[in-house]
Amino acid sequence: MNGVTLAILAIFGVLAILLYGLKSFVKALKDFIDQLPEFFASIRRAWEAWQEFKRARREAGEREGSQSRPSA
Repeated sequence: MNGVTLAILAIFGVLAILLYGLKSFVKALKDFIDQLPEFFASIRRAWEAWQEFKRARREAGEREGSQSRPSA
């Protein structure tokens, strides 16, 4: 009888630890998923800033090129 009792307690102890770990994993996953919209918005802002930077450099190069050419 003692062996059966110990086996039952051991099984429920392992189940309790597994459930605690699963709960922690689900919470971490939820936190990760909650941060995704902000992450994608940040990527979009970085992309738009990069495009604006490239456009400004291109326009500056065009202006510099047109000013260095003598007018006819």
